[in-house]
Amino acid sequence: MSETRGTGNDTTAAAPLLRGAGLLLRSWDAEAPADVDAWVLGHTDPEFLRWNTPMIGITGPADARRSLASRAEQVERGTAASFCVTDERTGAILGHLGISNINDAMRVAIVGYWTLPEARGRGVASRALALASGWAFAQRGLHRLELGHAPGHEVSCRIAERVGFRAEGTLRGAMFEAGRRDAFRDVHLHGRLATDPYPPLP
Repeated sequence: MSETRGTGNDTTAAAPLLRGAGLLLRSWDAEAPADVDAWVLGHTDPEFLRWNTPMIGITGPADARRSLASRAEQVERGTAASFCVTDERTGAILGHLGISNINDAMRVAIVGYWTLPEARGRGVASRALALASGWAFAQRGLHRLELGHAPGHEVSCRIAERVGFRAEGTLRGAMFEAGRRDAFRDVHLHGRLATDPYPPLP
């Protein structure tokens, strides 16, 4: 399977639609109950919380709607892209892929992702990351994407490397410890450039 590079996709800044590798990446909808429920499930999943400490806790639908509305505002400003990762055939929600902190002057941004428990082990994150990266380079005009994960998160490390995000080093004390905002842990940094070769995906 090869990476989709944006051909035939809707690349409007506010709501790009990306199709490929059996996935459809679309905008999240803060008014859609299924989207709100998936956002809550993703952010309350123990495995997600093991590796991430959200700046704003999400425990129910009201929190999710506020969070999704905030992300939509960032998308409208052009500082982020927020994709609901779905099964292209069934429409089932599988996870999230976000491109944040877009700096158009430096043409750099940060990538993050998560998948719902039932979607894991199927290559969903790798395929979504490949699709979104191809769009970010070919359509959004970015030059560099950065991806960081906590030490020990080997699954995330393998996903990054599979999609061409090279390990670049360790950022000391660059993220919160799990469930805390008064203690920090290191981040393993990966990066990918628009000029890097597109790796083949399984």
